[in-house]
Parts: sequence; structure tokens; C-alpha cells
Amino acid sequence: MSDNQQAQTGNEGAVFSIQRVYLKDASVEIPNAPHIFLEQKAPSIEIAIDVGAQRLADVIFESEVTITLTARIDDKVAYLIEAKQAGIFEISNVPDEQMDPLLGIICPNAVYPYLRVNIADLITRTGFAPVHLADVNFENFYQQRLAALQQQAEQGTGEARSPSGIVLNA
Repeated sequence: MSDNQQAQTGNEGAVFSIQRVYLKDASVEIPNAPHIFLEQKAPSIEIAIDVGAQRLADVIFESEVTITLTARIDDKVAYLIEAKQAGIFEISNVPDEQMDPLLGIICPNAVYPYLRVNIADLITRTGFAPVHLADVNFENFYQQRLAALQQQAEQGTGEARSPSGIVLNA
């Protein structure tokens, strides 16, 4: 049966397709240059990560992974890098209860390797030794966000929303 025939009869299978992966935003700051390059200590690294998703069209979604990496030597910022990698995905015929985990786990897993490479390249361009980011367990990250959102909803301290940040009914 052709794709057109499947679409007409409504017997389509689930579709998950990466349309594009791109670096959406990146910034590098070296606020204490050039003096920071005279320091002999290795910088300590702080990393913050976030994910988000949004519907772009009926079956087209964008998933983003953002990393903020701050390197400090004592109390001075050696460099600060923030980068946002995104992907556009075609997703259709997926049950509603599977959409949020798909957007909060599977899509970030597809986008993150590109972000890791871009951040390593940006750090190398600063003149500092590269930092190679470890793998991220996006399933664990998703579960933690879900638990935090549920706790906020129970305490009435925040708006209950999906962990991926997408509102499917909008």
C-alpha cells in the first residue's frame, strides 16, 4: 500500500523524522581577558542544562537543549559559554501520552551530540583547554523535572505544565 493510500485509509504508522539540526544560539565571554590567561590554576567548571520543545506546525516540533558552562579560577570567571542546539522533528501518529516523553527524552538525545561538539569547539577557540561534556541521561533528567513539576503543582507554587515545555493542546 502506498503512503497516499495509507493516509487516505487512516492506517498510518507512527512517524518520527529529524528534519534539521542547527545551532540556534551561542555566546562566548571572557570577561577577565587577557589577565586570566596568566593564571596557573586549572578552572573549575559549572554546567547548567535545560531542555525545551514547542510545536511549530501540525506535525512539526522543535526541540532545544541549552547548556551554560561557566569556568572559574578562584573567584574570577575565566570564560562563560552559553549554547542552544535545536532540532526540527516531524512527529505524527504518536499517542498523546507518548508525545511528552518523546519531546523530553528522545529529541534531546538526538540533538545533544551536536551541542557537545559545538561547545568543545567554542572552548578551544577561547584559548583554554577543551572541556568534553559527558553524556546526559535525558530520561533521568525528564523524570526529575516531572517530579519537581508535580511537587510544585501539589504545593500550589507553580503552574503545572509538561516537562518538555510543550503544550500539546494549544
